[in-house]
Amino acid sequence: MRAKTCQIAGMLDFTPIPYKDKSAFYRELRQELASLYETVWFTNLSNASAALMAHMPRLNWSGFYLFHQGELRLGPFQGLPACLSIGLGKGVCGTAALDRHTQLVADVHAFPGHITCDARSRSEIVVPMIHAGRLLGVLDLDSPEIGRFDAADQAGLEELVAELIAKTTWPDEF
Repeated sequence: MRAKTCQIAGMLDFTPIPYKDKSAFYRELRQELASLYETVWFTNLSNASAALMAHMPRLNWSGFYLFHQGELRLGPFQGLPACLSIGLGKGVCGTAALDRHTQLVADVHAFPGHITCDARSRSEIVVPMIHAGRLLGVLDLDSPEIGRFDAADQAGLEELVAELIAKTTWPDEF
């Protein structure tokens, strides 16, 4: 694992994870995140969004929307300020949450009802977070490149989300 080394002030020094072999990339990323997880949900989501932004090439946004009072609400993220809330079935995030299936969108401008938070975003992948049948929220990644995400990214991110859910203690509601 090439994940981290501790510095004097307790800072972590992350080394790049090679991205050519996506299966190996996601395996190393899951190992790195496992070393950072604790049971607190907001800590785990914060570290996951930061690690994804730091290690995945060609992203402009990485973060979570949490299901709260019937809609998705902005959670921990990395990137420009984002939409505060998204209705179920609205945009890519709301569609993933409503359908409870990953949305892999090669060109967001071709997605009916796409919600633009960052005009630079051209492709997007959104993975729903389901625990014991309950919708917790979604992981959302945006890229300024058309076609940035593929089936290997989908498989790797779905595994990452499954491990994140399993290692975290979730509140009864957000």
